Amino acid sequence: MSQSKPKGRKQEQEPGLFSDSAEAAVGGGYDMLPSVWYGEDAALLEKMLDFYPRKRPRRILDATVNRGRFWVGSSRPVVGMDINPRYNPDVVGDCMAMPFRASSFDVVVYDPPHIPNQGKDKVKDFTTRFGLGEKSSAANGYTFTHLFPPFMAEAYRALRPEGVLFCKITDYIHNHRYQWAHLEVVNAATAVGFCACDCIVKVRKGPIIDPKWKEAHHARRHHCYWLVFRKSKKCE
Repeated sequence: MSQSKPKGRKQEQEPGLFSDSAEAAVGGGYDMLPSVWYGEDAALLEKMLDFYPRKRPRRILDATVNRGRFWVGSSRPVVGMDINPRYNPDVVGDCMAMPFRASSFDVVVYDPPHIPNQGKDKVKDFTTRFGLGEKSSAANGYTFTHLFPPFMAEAYRALRPEGVLFCKITDYIHNHRYQWAHLEVVNAATAVGFCACDCIVKVRKGPIIDPKWKEAHHARRHHCYWLVFRKSKKCE
């Protein structure tokens, strides 16, 4: 089945801005996916699933499905997996040790926790809320970057050749330092063989804040990222 084009308004371009071939492509009906998104994740995912896969996905894995908010009202063929059985996922499993055969899916979606386990914090149950499993160590700065390499290896194995991985990730401030989580994801993905292909900035309703902060030395970022990877040597 041929790839369907995402719906949307054609982009109006200033004359002379692009080469003749590029202008011909735009004039011929190429609808670009916006690189900054102000809407909901579910609507963005629908457009991404029409835009990036080379053909309509037959099997999609949401490896961290939680309550399944990305798929409310969707008719996509999604297998929802979560480490926590209380969410009643299709499959109870660890995204760092997936119970699937190799080359099982056309698309994998990954939405890891966006805040670290805070070290000695005994109030917030990060294992239950975010499926962290064992807490990160002090040597790792109590961040969750240890989750990325094993997940990426499993996602690469579970995807079919030319399959696509979508990752939602947020940078954050922890231990008095800016944590470049999206760069850690890119590094982990490319290390196992993924081709890093695109990045969409998703504007949030508000920044992640902590009531304990009295002085802020970083900008209050109102965005996260959707990163796009392909199990291929090239993006197109």
